[in-house]
Amino acid sequence: MKLNKSSRSWSKPHNLFIKISTCRLPNFPIQIILLGLCHFLLPASCSRKPPPLPILPLPTAFQLQWQLGDMALFFHFGTNTFTDSEWGSGHAHPSVFSPTKLNTSQWIRVAKDSGFSTVILTAKHHDGFCLWPSDYTDYSVRSSNWKNGNGDVLAELSAAAKDAGVGLGIYLSPWDRHETSYGDTLQYNEFYLAQMTELLTRYGEITDVFLDGAKGEGEKDMKYLYDSWNSLIHELQPGASIFSDLGPDTRWVGDEDGSAGFTCWSLYNKTGFEIGDIDLRYNSEGDPFGPDWLPATCDVSIRPGWFWHASEVPMSATSLLEIYYKSVGRNCKLLLNVPPNSSGLISDEDIQVLQEFTELRRSIFSHNLAINAVINASSIRGGIQDTHFSPFNVLKEGIYTYWAPGENQYKWILYINLQELVSFNVLQLQEPIHMGQRVIEFHLEALTQDGVWTRVVNGTTIGYKRLLLFPKLKSQYLKLVVDKSRADPLISYLGIYTDSVTILRDTPDKKSRASFNRSQVLQTTTHNSSLRDVV
Repeated sequence: MKLNKSSRSWSKPHNLFIKISTCRLPNFPIQIILLGLCHFLLPASCSRKPPPLPILPLPTAFQLQWQLGDMALFFHFGTNTFTDSEWGSGHAHPSVFSPTKLNTSQWIRVAKDSGFSTVILTAKHHDGFCLWPSDYTDYSVRSSNWKNGNGDVLAELSAAAKDAGVGLGIYLSPWDRHETSYGDTLQYNEFYLAQMTELLTRYGEITDVFLDGAKGEGEKDMKYLYDSWNSLIHELQPGASIFSDLGPDTRWVGDEDGSAGFTCWSLYNKTGFEIGDIDLRYNSEGDPFGPDWLPATCDVSIRPGWFWHASEVPMSATSLLEIYYKSVGRNCKLLLNVPPNSSGLISDEDIQVLQEFTELRRSIFSHNLAINAVINASSIRGGIQDTHFSPFNVLKEGIYTYWAPGENQYKWILYINLQELVSFNVLQLQEPIHMGQRVIEFHLEALTQDGVWTRVVNGTTIGYKRLLLFPKLKSQYLKLVVDKSRADPLISYLGIYTDSVTILRDTPDKKSRASFNRSQVLQTTTHNSSLRDVV
């Protein structure tokens, strides 16, 4: 075989033909085999088709950066740590705050070593006690005996986070059981804005602001001026992501178990909802028709309580791994609370669990068993000569390269040849979410040793990251089939792994719908493929 000088030149047949002629292939369509052949043979200099159009809504730059972080640590710390309580009354004397070994560098080291990109501190919880010397209240570290009233937990944590390259977020409770102006709309909102200004101007870059909507029954009525708060936050910290029931940047998933719905969209419709008055199931699942981009946070504590209590113990590393599947693995960010103890340190038993959790994730996800696979597709945007949208892109980590199918296609399939029998039970998929969230339903098939294609697992949404656990199987040939999508699906990553630890519970939650009743609205961009079409 010879190619002209404008192409690559060979004086003898390329060894790719020799390999194909001497190996036993599954019964993929012949055009798929040719697609793979031409991927290597056609010149790379051919003109490229432009990327597909994004589909709205889209994440902002800081929403995208927030999601790329995967996990954050939450530090609940304050007077409650020393009074063995969860919701302080606001009347505990400041002198009860008396950590003897406080070391925020240890907190940050634990976070970084465990793979958490950001930490968030309860700068003020519901009791109103401030972990920084606020000029607007006498109920703060300034009134405590710690460091003779000269201490500042926020300053120490900010310096440690900056040195380690870890993001810093703040939690400033709207409900304040100590502040006498609470209940007076104008006066208290001005007070709250003043404290927020202190936090956002004294401690360097703030990546996250957590607005908790909790308030006890029978407490004073209070109207929070959220629009003013959000405007101030974005003015003083333009890159900060604001969390509340309804954002504006990230939403609460609707529970404190660290678990999202089996279906979880970053799309949402804020119309008709108010902070503190939401539909929990809707928050858990999102909305494929939502006009707003509002990804979900899954918050959970490593211990039964949010603050440290001597009588409580942390959950196991395997329990944390299950939560990881149902949070990060369902297109959410995991916010894991690890409360410092009364000495001012992360407890050894908590550190042990985090180390085991880190090792479990490393042992499962550090090596993609498909990394050496040969991957073909039912179609490629721009044709087989356009490597910019090649199916091989799904083996590259990250979301900025992706496989894109051809336009106006009715089958969206990736064909995976692992080149040897592989045992696995975890599938990871990712979408390039800067192009919008697209996939509604998909499934994975495997060719059994009897030569029969078998459906392995069904999935719904993908988003930033989807992890599915299923019974362990062994196969060489796989097919990823996208059944429904809001637009042409784009897949940025595909990984298969083996998890020998987690008990299989990753089936659709009873509270979640496997598909949406209104899916017929998407018929113009929704295509179903059957086994008959691809075998």
